[in-house]
Amino acid sequence: MSEFPDTFRLRQQFDGPRVHDIEATVDAQMTRLALHEKIHAGQSVAITAGSRGIANIAQIITAAVRHLKQLGAKPLIVPAMGSHGGATAEGQRRQIESYGITEQNCGCPIRSSMETVVVGRAPQGFDIHFDRHAHEADHVLVCGRVKPHTGLNGEIQSGLLKMMLIGLGKHAGARIYHWAAADFGFERIVHDISGTLIDRGKVVAGLAIVENGYDQTARIEAVAPGDFVDSD
Repeated sequence: MSEFPDTFRLRQQFDGPRVHDIEATVDAQMTRLALHEKIHAGQSVAITAGSRGIANIAQIITAAVRHLKQLGAKPLIVPAMGSHGGATAEGQRRQIESYGITEQNCGCPIRSSMETVVVGRAPQGFDIHFDRHAHEADHVLVCGRVKPHTGLNGEIQSGLLKMMLIGLGKHAGARIYHWAAADFGFERIVHDISGTLIDRGKVVAGLAIVENGYDQTARIEAVAPGDFVDSD
């Protein structure tokens, strides 16, 4: 009969910082970036909504919509999830609606499409795709969670950059970028493509979300486009 080593029962406790007032925090963060200097009354702003289950995501996006409306802007929500949701416009809309991100709850239209616009060409020779509705908007607000990724290594994993590239790249872009990442490395692809997208001036800001060890909203930070790399 084999002997088993002694076993012990352990209880692990994580730090649990939390954002207690979602709307006030989002409003204060977006105010800090002085977006009124870039976003003018009547202009449209596409807000990204991803496929991952992020705590309080409907509240966060709704708060962003309210802030933009206070500036006189016309916000709209764009599903940004690559090929998730069955790689269909209807599937991606249903995905975000299952999180409470609906036109009624958030107070603005949802524009879901798998159509993309080729907005440039990467140094490696492949096309850079961008969601058509986001491309047609005057500005884009990239909203997403920053966290480690189960299948990626390196300093940049899941975050605003991944949302901007793969999320807004839709199925066409995600397919190309995953192939390119296998050949050239994800971080190199991220740096090359994100630079092209940010230089176009369409992306006006990001809302970076961090969760604690209990899957609660621990931090929300508005990020200027030029700081996406450092933020991620």
